[in-house]
Amino acid sequence: MGTIWYYTKQLLLWHNAESLEERPTVGGAHGKRLRAAEELLEKAADPAKNPDAIFLLAEMNFYGNWSYPRNYSAAFKWYKELAGIDGNSTGQHMVGFMYATGIGGAVPKDQGRALLYHTFAALNGDTRSEMTIAFRRHQGIGTPRNCEDAVYYYQRVAQKAIEWWDSGPPGGHYLQKHTFRIADDHGGVYGEGASASSSGQNGMRHKQSLDSAKELGDIVEYLELLAKKGNLPETISLGKIYYEGSRNLPRNIPKAREYFLRVARQHWDRDGKVRTGGPQYLEKFAGRAAGHLGTMALRGEVGQQDFAQAVKWFKLGVSCGDANSQNGLGYMYFNGYGVKEDRAKASQYFKTATSQDFPLAQVNYAKMLIENNEIDRAKRYLELAARHGNVEAFYYLAEISNSAEAKDRSCGIATAYYKIVAERIEPLQSPMAWANKAYENGDIESALVGYMMAAEQGYESAQANVAYLLDESRSAFPVKSLLSKSKQQTPEQLEKFKRNQELALIYWTRSAKQSNIDSLVKMGDYYLSGIGADADPTKAATCYSAAAEHQASAQALWNLGWMHENGIGVAQDFHLAKRYYDQAFETNPEAYLPVTLSLLKLRVRSAWNTVTHGGVKGIGPEPKKTRVSLREFLKNWYEAAAVAEGEAVLDDDIANAQLPGDEYAYEEGFDEDIAESVVILALAAAVAALVYYRQWRQQQGNRRREQEQRAAAAAAGQQPPPPLPPQPQQQQEEEQPRLGIWDDPQMPGWGMPH
Repeated sequence: MGTIWYYTKQLLLWHNAESLEERPTVGGAHGKRLRAAEELLEKAADPAKNPDAIFLLAEMNFYGNWSYPRNYSAAFKWYKELAGIDGNSTGQHMVGFMYATGIGGAVPKDQGRALLYHTFAALNGDTRSEMTIAFRRHQGIGTPRNCEDAVYYYQRVAQKAIEWWDSGPPGGHYLQKHTFRIADDHGGVYGEGASASSSGQNGMRHKQSLDSAKELGDIVEYLELLAKKGNLPETISLGKIYYEGSRNLPRNIPKAREYFLRVARQHWDRDGKVRTGGPQYLEKFAGRAAGHLGTMALRGEVGQQDFAQAVKWFKLGVSCGDANSQNGLGYMYFNGYGVKEDRAKASQYFKTATSQDFPLAQVNYAKMLIENNEIDRAKRYLELAARHGNVEAFYYLAEISNSAEAKDRSCGIATAYYKIVAERIEPLQSPMAWANKAYENGDIESALVGYMMAAEQGYESAQANVAYLLDESRSAFPVKSLLSKSKQQTPEQLEKFKRNQELALIYWTRSAKQSNIDSLVKMGDYYLSGIGADADPTKAATCYSAAAEHQASAQALWNLGWMHENGIGVAQDFHLAKRYYDQAFETNPEAYLPVTLSLLKLRVRSAWNTVTHGGVKGIGPEPKKTRVSLREFLKNWYEAAAVAEGEAVLDDDIANAQLPGDEYAYEEGFDEDIAESVVILALAAAVAALVYYRQWRQQQGNRRREQEQRAAAAAAGQQPPPPLPPQPQQQQEEEQPRLGIWDDPQMPGWGMPH
């Protein structure tokens, strides 16, 4: 019964959208102590204006520390008072946050005042407000878009982030990712298969990540079983899993070292001498293990830093051709760790590792090139490292793109790169880790507050999480309304409900602007149903059309088909409706049942429309493919290229509104495709010309030999030989007139029928 009840709840999505409710007053002995502490703090805060007391009162009321009941109105009062004392940046930041969100109804939303307080806090050095101002200038929230202001503030945050990251052990602090979407744990906003994040091109990737999260324990247990049998690939994989850690498996450095040592000891003895008799592939895996063991010794991740041990392991790994070891040894020569500083050797090791596409080596080698002012070469290596998500590569690319001396300075690209750096180095300013922990512990209100703070700083995943938690429309069949009579809501409850809907739409919109397809579809749902805004089917159709581009969302395509079928927000057109239904199935074959039922109903309606001579365009026949000549093919190809170029410019303008910098890569790729096509056509034409020339030479040679034979026979007084009978192919060519490539009969052999 428990299993049945669990899946029944999952099917019907029994859910109440979260709200920022105030907690009940705490009673008992603990409540008495809290009230006594509150009185003492108020005495210190009110007459004496003690900033520490004011700060503590504000934090207690806002976060509910020590089980103190939340009171957002009181928190706003104390934060505002704190902001007025010597320009306290924390108070200014929190007042700006509360004006921006209207959290808990403590204060009406006012984006102008929010921007004002965040600006003051940012100028006073508050990192969270710097990110907030940068994001608002970047997206144009409460202020006109200004790329220069956005790049200025994002650069300040990125510089702080890199300084903090670089203050750690060699190679920087370890960065644990906390930016996850809650909805992805449930298959996406619309569930498994219906969401863009778990269907189509993303389906397999999402399934693999979801299975890894759910079955990680079973996977580790299976790998450990194979490792005990001496399987080298599984042993190395276990070492990497424990060394890198994941969302569901904390790092375990000692255990990772145990597995790496197990592999290394199969290839080398304790003196570093190679053991004989091992399998051929042992050297490769031993090199990887040595690289990780050297990294641990270099960073001091198992005990104290040991440069001598690190050099030993890196040299053993280099002897096996391991890229990690090559980079590590180069790093030690570059900084003089355990060896004499030698920049030439460091450069050589870095360069060798870059040939194996190792991102850390690419960044280190690029930094040496930057020191030598070889910016263009350095940029190429940094772009290679950025493909692997290396945060340091993004930072240096941002610095190059933002440099005033750069000939191709791009504010948009620099802003995008700085934003990545600021968001990747989370411990400096991100509340995502705290919000995730609160959500896992069942404290939804605290999680909502944390996600909202991160959302204001520009984290897309946090924006999606806030909207998801506030979403009232997750289920088409709300169980509570089916099992119980609906109660009359008070005006306060209705106002709170409306506020939550508006807030959800705001964050769906901001998430959608950062290329979240499911959020864009949700925007359409809200505009279609009039949730959080007045109903506007035209806006809904626009959202669905944007989400349906490149067939990214089957849900959006199906919605467009339904709208065209019923003429809601768009012109009623059964033919277009069928096309969208078909594309929904092509995008996600799991949509077979809803698409089949929809098409069945659509065909019935289309047939009735035809019988009754209705004014709706019915389902027409599919267009037939026509045969074209080479001239028409080339003409169509050039026209399509011109149209594509125009669309590329339009796409660039749209992309610039979401993520500046995308247009640069797109134009470059488009030009490369055109150049490649032209080269291929030129080579094909050259080959055809050579074949034609060879055939022409053969024909001329045959004619000359035939004339010589006739002349010799005539001189000897003999009968000249009769001409050779025509081949079947020649007879056919004589029966049908030739058409040249440009309809010229003087150009034989290249004609194409029209």
